[in-house]
Amino acid sequence: TKSTDMKFPTLENNLMGIIESPTPDEHTRDKTFFPTNQGIERGLEDAASMPTSMNDQRISSIRPLHLIDKNVRGGDHSERFSRKVFVGGLPPDIDEDEIHNSFCRFGPLTVDWPHKAESKSYFPPKGYAFLLFEEEASVQKLIDSCVHDDDKLFMYVSSPTIKHKPVQIRPWNLSDSDFVMDNSKPLDPRKTIFVGGVPRPLRACELAKIMNDFYGGVCYAGIDTDPELKYPKGAGRVAFSNQQSYIAAISARFVQLQHGDIDKRVEVKPYVLDDQMCDHCQGARCGGKFAPFFCSNVTCLQYYCEHCWAMNHSRQGKEFHKPLVKEGGDRPRTVPFRWN
Repeated sequence: TKSTDMKFPTLENNLMGIIESPTPDEHTRDKTFFPTNQGIERGLEDAASMPTSMNDQRISSIRPLHLIDKNVRGGDHSERFSRKVFVGGLPPDIDEDEIHNSFCRFGPLTVDWPHKAESKSYFPPKGYAFLLFEEEASVQKLIDSCVHDDDKLFMYVSSPTIKHKPVQIRPWNLSDSDFVMDNSKPLDPRKTIFVGGVPRPLRACELAKIMNDFYGGVCYAGIDTDPELKYPKGAGRVAFSNQQSYIAAISARFVQLQHGDIDKRVEVKPYVLDDQMCDHCQGARCGGKFAPFFCSNVTCLQYYCEHCWAMNHSRQGKEFHKPLVKEGGDRPRTVPFRWN
């Protein structure tokens, strides 16, 4: 079976490698096991803002390619934030133009909210919207102009009937997309889970702590982000260092994420790879193609080609197992399997 174990070097070794090696070009960047030095620089800059117990654990955006969200790799070294910013608690009578005028001094932007195009509404229906800036520097200017209240950011916005209402500004720091809890452990995609429905304010370090409190053995957590704006998509991945923790997590199927104002039940599935050979025939019965099916039943936890799936799951006790396949956005999906 092809090995998927990959070691994380120490942060010092990574820094020395970056200093001694030429900067990767676009052709070679995706073939290395690590992203560019942007993540490391960002991790060092943000370490001072982390609790002391986390300072030594934070290695931003360093993970094997199977687990790297390609959307947060590379790019401009000066970027620290997503260009998409959440603004909540808006006055109920504020319209799109008024929102735009309240924030356009920071730079060119578009105002958006969920289902805006379909609803054709001119007012954000739930009191929140997203500011889509053209330049990341605009986000940094916006943050610098905010009022700080504990760990939250606010600005004053006016509407025709409400003047100087404080609204919450919630930027996404790109370094919060990844958290390495233990970089001395092998990072195995076959001991990794997909977490669906992750609340968008939740950071990778918080997801790692929650899952570690439940199951133990967490060595890495990551938040999936969209390709263009690098904003959370509402899903994540968690890698475990041992099989026992991994099986406990996928057996639970659901977990309650509780952190601060967040309290949500989310779905847990195995993280399905799309470049694994069949664990039974090693490609001999499928022309050397990668296995399309993964069995998430704890008695299997293996990849199968169609032939080997039919042969192995026709046996008594396994006929009700359902195969998982990988679909868009890395989201595992259960598919029906029809017997011949």
